[in-house]
Amino acid sequence: MNVLPPSIDDMKLDLIDGLPLSGLFDSGTCYTYDDIIFHPGFINFAAHEVDLSSRVSKNIKVRTPIVSSPMDTVSESNMVIAMAKLGGIGFLHYNSKIEEQVFHASRVKKHKVKFINDPLVLSSECSLYEFDQIREQANQTFACICEAGCIGSKLLGLVTSNDHELLKNRSIKLGDIMTNATELVTAEETQDSEDMEKLLIECKKGKLPIVNDAGELVAVITRVALREKSLNPSPGSPSLDCHGRLLCGAAIGTRESDRDRAIALANVGIDAIILDSSQGDSVYQMEMINHLKRVIPEVDIIAGNVVTQVQAAHLIKAGADGLRVGMGSGSICTTQEVCAVGRGQATAVFKVANVASKFDVPVIADGGIQNSGHIVKALALGASAVMCGSVFAGSTEAPGDFFVQDGVRLKKYRGMGSLEAMVKGSDSRYLSDSNHLKIAQGVSGTVKDKGSILRMVPYLIHAAKQGFQDLGAISLDHANILRNSGSMRAETRTNSAQLEGGVHDLFNYSKQLW
Repeated sequence: MNVLPPSIDDMKLDLIDGLPLSGLFDSGTCYTYDDIIFHPGFINFAAHEVDLSSRVSKNIKVRTPIVSSPMDTVSESNMVIAMAKLGGIGFLHYNSKIEEQVFHASRVKKHKVKFINDPLVLSSECSLYEFDQIREQANQTFACICEAGCIGSKLLGLVTSNDHELLKNRSIKLGDIMTNATELVTAEETQDSEDMEKLLIECKKGKLPIVNDAGELVAVITRVALREKSLNPSPGSPSLDCHGRLLCGAAIGTRESDRDRAIALANVGIDAIILDSSQGDSVYQMEMINHLKRVIPEVDIIAGNVVTQVQAAHLIKAGADGLRVGMGSGSICTTQEVCAVGRGQATAVFKVANVASKFDVPVIADGGIQNSGHIVKALALGASAVMCGSVFAGSTEAPGDFFVQDGVRLKKYRGMGSLEAMVKGSDSRYLSDSNHLKIAQGVSGTVKDKGSILRMVPYLIHAAKQGFQDLGAISLDHANILRNSGSMRAETRTNSAQLEGGVHDLFNYSKQLW
């Protein structure tokens, strides 16, 4: 469908509404996403035809322009794996020892799509009582018994509820009650994943361990996982590197020890590194960019955070492959309040993207994303991708255990500038000296259980596609053309206009997208 809009030249009317974005953002006032509203464009394509594929850095392309924030209550390996499965990319936080972050990166790179790559694995010497404690904490109903008590060692057997639920003696060893490996149906890791799923269905078992030629446990497929997968929207094609492994990003700081961290991450195949700082326009970032481009040139370096064109120009000149935009706009960030610096996120994205596009450097909008409309606005303003923190906090894939408070299922969520996170090590993000006073630039809190992002993200993306359809933009490239030509028009919204544009005047209602 490529129908042109009807000609209106003969109507002899002045039909110019709103402002081009350059005019809007040159006013000297900074705006948030909610402060602005786009005018609709001409529609000559269906929503499903919209192509949101993009880049998060010069050399990393994604089908889904959403990335997970490198926060210690948002992104560890489970989140990064899920993001890659959805066609995006996630970034591992670095509020941990080097070996811990490398472990998570390695786990992402070794992950086989459709498998449970981290089943509960115990030794045969573990008691049933110990198993009870561990499985409750890990939220697992079964355990694989391996020679060394860890995945990658020889599979000895399997313990399920059928093996232990009626036993009164909880001191008995798992090796004495397990179903031996010789009695199990297993699959070889070289088999096609579709054949494995077929085997699981045909054998009428609940679990199908996957082993290598040496009989060592590689992963597990379960009926429950297959059933849950069928209930979620199809994730589409995953984000893969040139070796067919899931894409994986990671954050580091700018201290001397972070140079070793970067090399260790590169050695396990990391694809992109974010230099994680609340204020990225510093000599520390420039020196780190120069160093990393020399020692690990195969890894893309994303610098930031920045909010002005001058900041962006400095990091681009230093060699950054991508920029991260946002300062003080996150839901748990207090930088603007504490330090009196920052910028409204809509203005920051537009201004930084304006200079970055001249050098073909992609921009990630970090902070302020609360809904699909904000995703549309960020991408339309020039961002190549959006980074989500609070949106993904409280999801199944986010780190931490769920707990119940006042009848509500919750997870912890904290800013990397909170005192709680800084004590653990994130103070380096704020150019802080551990020998001096720690000044919080974030808070700690809790968020409700949001379920799996495997269900959440497909709905967010389809909603964003509908937004692009209303804009009259069939792709990010098309949106860039409309924006740069002045055809994309917008206006600011008063407080009452923002109120009117949301749900109002109801006694009660429920609001959900998925």
